[in-house]
Order: sequence, then C-alpha cells, then structure tokens
Amino acid sequence: MTAVKKVAIAGSGVAAMAAAIQLAKRGVDVEVFEKKPDLTPLGSGITLQGNALRVLDQLGVWNDVLEQGYPSDGLVIRAPGPGAPVVMSLPEAKTGGPDYPASLGMYRPDLTRILHAAAVAQGVVFRFDAELTGLTEQEKQVELTVNGEPVGSFDLLIGADGLHSTVRELIGIDVRPQRTGMGAWRAFVSRPSEVVSSEVIYGGPVYIAGYTPTSEDAMYAFLVEPAQDRSALSDEEHARLMYETSLAYDGPWNAIRADLLKSPQVNYTWFTAHLVPDAWNRGRVVIIGDAAHSCPPTIAQGAAQALEDALVLTELLESHDQLEQGLWDEFHARRLPRAATVVESSVQVGQWQIDGDQHADIGGLVYAVAQKMAVPA
Repeated sequence: MTAVKKVAIAGSGVAAMAAAIQLAKRGVDVEVFEKKPDLTPLGSGITLQGNALRVLDQLGVWNDVLEQGYPSDGLVIRAPGPGAPVVMSLPEAKTGGPDYPASLGMYRPDLTRILHAAAVAQGVVFRFDAELTGLTEQEKQVELTVNGEPVGSFDLLIGADGLHSTVRELIGIDVRPQRTGMGAWRAFVSRPSEVVSSEVIYGGPVYIAGYTPTSEDAMYAFLVEPAQDRSALSDEEHARLMYETSLAYDGPWNAIRADLLKSPQVNYTWFTAHLVPDAWNRGRVVIIGDAAHSCPPTIAQGAAQALEDALVLTELLESHDQLEQGLWDEFHARRLPRAATVVESSVQVGQWQIDGDQHADIGGLVYAVAQKMAVPA
C-alpha cells in the first residue's frame, strides 16, 4: 500500500520522469504538467555517473540508455599547448558499483525520449502547455490551478520544475540559484576515433577545455570560462567565439573546430548553485531535483542527485501508509546531507579554479565525494 493514490508532478526533467515512472509502476495515478509545448531539453550532452546509472536500471531503462550512450571507465588529462600531450589517464570511481561503468555520456534529448517513453508505457499522463499557476492545500488534498483554471485535487504535488521552480515559489521557499562565476560553451560535435573517454585540459585561456563521447559518432565539447553575458549573441556568434577561444588547444580540438565551422549547435550557460537547507516539503507539496538543489557540473553529479531524489521519495511513498511527518523526516535525512555534499564540493572545485589555487587537492575531493556516492542513497 502506498501513502498516495493520485499525484501531480510539475516539470518534465529527469527527476520528474523518474518519479512518474516509479509511482506509476506502483499503481499510482500520475499526471505531469509541463509549461512548455513539448519535450524540449536544453543542452547538448549529459554525463551520467555510476550512481545515476544504478537508478536508471531500477527505473527499467538501463539497456536503452546503454544502447544510446557511450560508457567509459576513465578520464584523460591533457596539457595545453602544441600536441596537447596526455599528462595522465585516471580510472574513475564506479559509484554505481561493479555492474555499471564509471560514467556514461549521452545526447540529452535521447535520455529525455527514453524516460518519456517509459513513463507513457506505465500509464503516466502528460499535459503540455500546462503552467502551474496556483495551489491550495486542504487537509488531505492539494488543489491545483493550471493556466489559471482548476484541474482537480491530488494527494501530493511534486515540484520537479527546475532551477527557477514555480512550485518552490508557491510554497514560500525563498532560495534561488546563485551564479558561481563560471560560464560554459557546450557544442555537440563529431567524435574523433581516438577519443574513447572524457578528456580535459586545465589551463590556457579558459579554466577547462574538455569533451565527453556520447555515442560512437558524437560527443559534446565544452569550454569553461569566467562567466560573461553572452545573451545577445546569435548561434553563429557563439560558435565563432567558441572556435576562436579553442585555438589555444591542440589534439582532438582540431577536429572539434572543424565541426564548429560547419553547422554549430552551441549553447552558453552560467554555472549556478543553491541548496534548500531545511525541509523540501510544505505539507503535501515537495520539491526535488534542480528545484531543491543545483550545482556547477564540476564533478558531474547533478543528474545523479536528481534521480536519487526521485528514487528515495517514491520508495518512501510506497513503504509508508500515510503521508505523515515521519516519512518527510526520513526523506530529508537521506537526501539533504548527500545533496549538500555534492553542492558544496562542486562549488569548491570551481572556486579553486577561479582562484588559481595551485595547492588545491581537486583529485582528493572528487575521490572523497565518489566514495560517498558509491553507497546507495
């Protein structure tokens, strides 16, 4: 028996999809409300660490993800300058355990498509062009207003509606993402045959120049720089600036630049971070994923934490008969410290790079976080 029978979810990102799939598997009626007209995930590629892959397996989509993505067990570090010589090749911690690769890169829209198909197969109802505009909590129900019109009552509302969460605002949580001082270009490009794992170059004109394979034929490349306002730039100008900045980097970057001149798929984002430091719920409304916490992708744990939020929440909803304080206490005890570790560590890694701290033990911090993530949420 579950603590809920009818659940509304705001948003359609990985946290929303994962929660929808797991609840629907357990016989819960789930409706997803997305204010966009369709599934339009931003970005080019995504890196999924092993603990994210472990969750995807529990969702029942691991085989599809593995087929579409590019698994890897290592990280290559190159030096800036002529030839981009390899400095070291490092094994990555298998945070999902021995049954999964250390990480997997994939095209973000492919992950969205796979999760959406799995949710639909479980009977989840998706409503697009559906912006949540109000909520009223009763003793045992939450009444929702979408596009200004009432849409019914639910046992629970899950706000998985991203960084600028409407649900977070509606329940009075005054925490907002804060810029960390870094910005990144990302481009979807062809994969040179010699690139078989994530590779990064530290130093040169930007903080990090790197790339991650997403399939046999493709990868996403990124340049992380001091954050600047690039909002007025056209797609072509983004590609040109990324091209010009990358001229300082050799090796596989030569092939990347060739793609940037052809048909650019480039976006620019500011790195942000935030953490709701206490309860993520207010009564029968709870926020998860980027609505509750976000971090710069310096240790690639963002998606994993969002997926873990959904898994732990749905597990507790199944194991409890009622939506009561004990459930929320257990949820926060399992999620808050773990999310806080990831957010604080991700920000620290970035700050060390901004400060140019030559004595910072980035590898040691990343390893310590990985050891914690290897223990299931």
